[in-house]
Amino acid sequence: MESYSDIKIISKEEDAMERTYKLIELIGISQQSYEDAIQNAVAKAAQTVKGLSWFEVVTLSGHIQGDKITEYQAKIKLAFRVLDHQ
Repeated sequence: MESYSDIKIISKEEDAMERTYKLIELIGISQQSYEDAIQNAVAKAAQTVKGLSWFEVVTLSGHIQGDKITEYQAKIKLAFRVLDHQ
């Protein structure tokens, strides 16, 4: 009779922890707000990068003309999952 004591059953929680991500940096730009600048960067990346998972805001900056803010810039890191090829 076979023994199954040496077989390890991997739970979904353990499997979920074994992931690898790649980071890319982008600068999103908007004339409206920082939130729109972030959204613009994510939306543009989503057109060509599959599996986007999360983002991190690195810096917020902008452009001024005279006494007016004319451009909002958000430098972000985007992560996407690196998939195993099987």
